[in-house]
Amino acid sequence: MDVVVAGASGFIGSALVPALRADGHRVRVLVRRDAGGPDEIPWDPTEGRLDPHDLAGTDAVIDLAGVNAGSRPLTPARKRAVVQSRVDTAGLLARTMAAHDDGPRVLLQASGIGAYGDRGDEVLDEHEPLGTTFFAGVVRQWEAATLPAQEAGLRVVLLRTGIVLAPHGGALGRLLPLVRLGVGGRLGSGRQFWPWITLVDEVRAIGHLLTTDVHGPVNLVAAADRNVDVVRALAAAVHRPAVVPVPAWALRLALQDFSSEVLGSIRAAPAALTASGFRPVHGDLRTAAAWVAAG
Repeated sequence: MDVVVAGASGFIGSALVPALRADGHRVRVLVRRDAGGPDEIPWDPTEGRLDPHDLAGTDAVIDLAGVNAGSRPLTPARKRAVVQSRVDTAGLLARTMAAHDDGPRVLLQASGIGAYGDRGDEVLDEHEPLGTTFFAGVVRQWEAATLPAQEAGLRVVLLRTGIVLAPHGGALGRLLPLVRLGVGGRLGSGRQFWPWITLVDEVRAIGHLLTTDVHGPVNLVAAADRNVDVVRALAAAVHRPAVVPVPAWALRLALQDFSSEVLGSIRAAPAALTASGFRPVHGDLRTAAAWVAAG
């Protein structure tokens, strides 16, 4: 397939692009500068600039673009940037694709498992209503921006990605070094469910959905385990103890609104992904933790 990727330089995109090329797809990337070669397409989602002719003849768009919500304190200005960066990119792509019949007919749109909010021990598939937290609100606006493409009859997949486990970067970027030093531990009570997927399976799942007739929201998770079990599995994989808990009040003080993503419980199930025939390489916590530790 001829695929265009937005957010290609991010944590997931930088792993996805070479994997797609290795699978035989032609991949071009959207860049916010002048194109530096035939595999780059210039655009400016803030200004609403994207030449539809640059998408002509392509088969699919994968949109992974968006400001990293966990990299800085969520001040009011940062919250606006988190929302706007997602709505602007998804909206521009959806409108452009919907308005031109010679463009791509498939949109794989990044989204987040925070869509459901803090739901305790309730098992959550893709039919569950969205929550009321800040991040659930972000997802609501993010996914709604794709409506022009959906209404035009394009196949739109909403990639509700869970906590992506990897040896470097991503959700474990701050936690894993502490675990390796033997000073990691549960976060808050540790009873909250963390829906997770390894970076390997995240990339495989996106590639699978690119060529499989699935549409609508898809929980991109392999499983959901309690935070204390995730931390213990990682510690065991690196042969370290996990005995230094971080109290909930400290996380709320340090992370402010983002603490809801760490302390909230989202027991998401990969119902749509499993029904589509996808099987993860790292389907249980032990094998996932071993892969992370070996990296």
